[in-house]
Amino acid sequence: MYRESFSESKRSVPWEIVRCPSCRYRVHHQEQVIVCGNLECRKTYPVVTGIPVLINIESSVFSFDDFAENKTTFFKKRGMFVDWINKNAPSISHNLAAKQNYKILTELALKEKPTARILVIGGSIAGEGFEILSENSALELVETDVSFGPRVTMICDAHDLPFVDGSFDVVIAQAVLEHVVDPFRCVSEFYRVLDENGIIYAETPFMQQVHGGKYDFMRFTYRGHRRLFRHFEEIDAGIIGGPGMTLGWSWQYFLRSFARSARSQMFLAILGRLTGFYLKYFDYLFKHTQAAFDAASGFYFMGRKSKNTLSDKELIHNYPPSI
Repeated sequence: MYRESFSESKRSVPWEIVRCPSCRYRVHHQEQVIVCGNLECRKTYPVVTGIPVLINIESSVFSFDDFAENKTTFFKKRGMFVDWINKNAPSISHNLAAKQNYKILTELALKEKPTARILVIGGSIAGEGFEILSENSALELVETDVSFGPRVTMICDAHDLPFVDGSFDVVIAQAVLEHVVDPFRCVSEFYRVLDENGIIYAETPFMQQVHGGKYDFMRFTYRGHRRLFRHFEEIDAGIIGGPGMTLGWSWQYFLRSFARSARSQMFLAILGRLTGFYLKYFDYLFKHTQAAFDAASGFYFMGRKSKNTLSDKELIHNYPPSI
């Protein structure tokens, strides 16, 4: 949803916490294959160009063949012209909160310890504001995705994370949960791999058109997003893109609807960006209004792992949200 690329990840795999995504038993890392040590499981997982592919194919929409020979899955390779446009043309998107939220997240993660281990879901390409984390040497980033990319530590599916319980201080899912078939199962996995005081940070769209092709499944209202994280105590939550950004996306996709070919769709998408990019700036006026929550482009949630569960009665008690 809000993507920008920069320096590559170190791609270091913390093997001491890696587990079989099928049975969660210890694995043996060999040069071209990873083998589960459970004699009743003994599943094997490939290593493609040095990147382990730890997918439970029995419950995933992906297969090992999807990653053979370093094929692309979610992020498709595009031509030089499209790449140039994406880098130079004004964007219809703007994240109102990520940079500030990542600063707060870093402070919380390092408040009581000198270092912190962070699991990044969908980390193939860095999200907006992510450089705040990547440039901090006290943070160990384990960046995962279902697509190869410049920052990927390993390929894994968020529905079955290949890590031991309680092994991370922070989990980040920026522009991810709209692209999974079962976000509630994924969030339960986030909960499982977080330590007892672990922190979750997520950004998820509400009013956005399909932008992930066949891997685009879900949208969440503000309350729906909060319920998704009902097993977490809220630290902060709010809007990442308001009604202005929503209108900009709608305008671009309205123009694209006139297209009858891939070439004309690309041209109309560019036209939409050039004529609608300014709409996102209205969100600086709207982001502190309660009405904006009903027309926002997307929301963020930051919370701490809790033993308590937010009830549905508590969920609807404060609507519209207090600001």
